[in-house]
Amino acid sequence: MSGEPLLGVKELTMRFGGLLAVDALSFAARPHEITAIIGPNGAGKTTVFNCLTGFYRPSAGSLALQRDGRLMRLERMDGYRIAREAGVARTFQNIRLFAGMTVLENLIVAQHNRLMAASYFSLAGLFGLRRYRNAEAEAVETARHWLDRVSLTAYADEAAGNLPYGAQRRLEIARAMCTAPALLCLDEPAAGLNPNESAALNQLILAIRDQHGVGVLLIEHDMSVVMGISDHVIVLDYGRKIADGTAAEVRRDPAVIKAYLGEPELC
Repeated sequence: MSGEPLLGVKELTMRFGGLLAVDALSFAARPHEITAIIGPNGAGKTTVFNCLTGFYRPSAGSLALQRDGRLMRLERMDGYRIAREAGVARTFQNIRLFAGMTVLENLIVAQHNRLMAASYFSLAGLFGLRRYRNAEAEAVETARHWLDRVSLTAYADEAAGNLPYGAQRRLEIARAMCTAPALLCLDEPAAGLNPNESAALNQLILAIRDQHGVGVLLIEHDMSVVMGISDHVIVLDYGRKIADGTAAEVRRDPAVIKAYLGEPELC
């Protein structure tokens, strides 16, 4: 394909003492595509996400993200700058909402950086200046848009921790989208969902790609999700890449079948 990748990972290596968790991994994720990273437990998938989002500093390699014509070298940036400046947002395998806040408040607090800038770091907010009032109204409007998009408007004033599990999953994605990301990293978003919820999740992720133009990087064990929506699939085993291609190509790859899928045909 033509054009620069959204994310270029080259020779990414992560060591924890004597453990080599990610071994010289290279791949590209393109704009407006869904790229899935799959593999057995312990393959290094979440470690890759932690390197991309600043939780870990890679032992070696480069992580280059293109945003608004600028090249961001993620491996050189602190985590808060990766989120704020590079526009990398993520969800977690274990849900990390602010359980005591309302559903709406979870989405407003996600826009904290923009609100703080609009308030001149609290002065405009303290005196109720128009600049801050306008930014606050926009933040609420963005939050309500995403509540509607994930079918949670009726729960806006409920504590986030009281939502059903599947609704919490959707809320976490909505919260990430309120940051207006360039790259959305989803760590097992279908974990614990029933088949109907997984199908609805597929439609939500496709809409994020198609309607909002956001690149999606996905870790997922649910193959109905991976094979149903991914434009590009990367397979890891013991920290090394063993396959890289379309969903159809990957599911036929003998190395993938042996290491992960376990059968030649996936229903």
